[in-house]
Amino acid sequence: MRVEGWLFLGCAIFFGVADIFYWYLSHEPTGATALALAVGLAFLIGFYVLFTGRRLPQRPEDDPDGEIEHGTGELGFFSPHSWWPLFVGLSGALAAIGVAVGWWLFLIGLLAVVLSVIGFVFEYYRGHFAH
Repeated sequence: MRVEGWLFLGCAIFFGVADIFYWYLSHEPTGATALALAVGLAFLIGFYVLFTGRRLPQRPEDDPDGEIEHGTGELGFFSPHSWWPLFVGLSGALAAIGVAVGWWLFLIGLLAVVLSVIGFVFEYYRGHFAH
């Protein structure tokens, strides 16, 4: 994860330099603020990836002498089919439309978002501490 972390930190440095030049050449606060936020977000992600990568075992793709077969095996559980992301997206769209139409539709959409997120999170939950 070192490569990814340094890549994001490099992006943060690039955005910082671009932000300085942008501010001095344009004196426009909106773009400079957006670039400053991009610096913060890129630095935050890069720091997190480097910090987390130090505590995890070395991945096969980080080993310069690694072979392809070192990365074989189970990668995790991925849902083969799920309708919950569709419901989360539709209820989020309903809540967003509710902001423009009226507060009553926003509240209905917010309730739909809460219920669909709960359904998405607990989709494979089958009892106490079940996986």
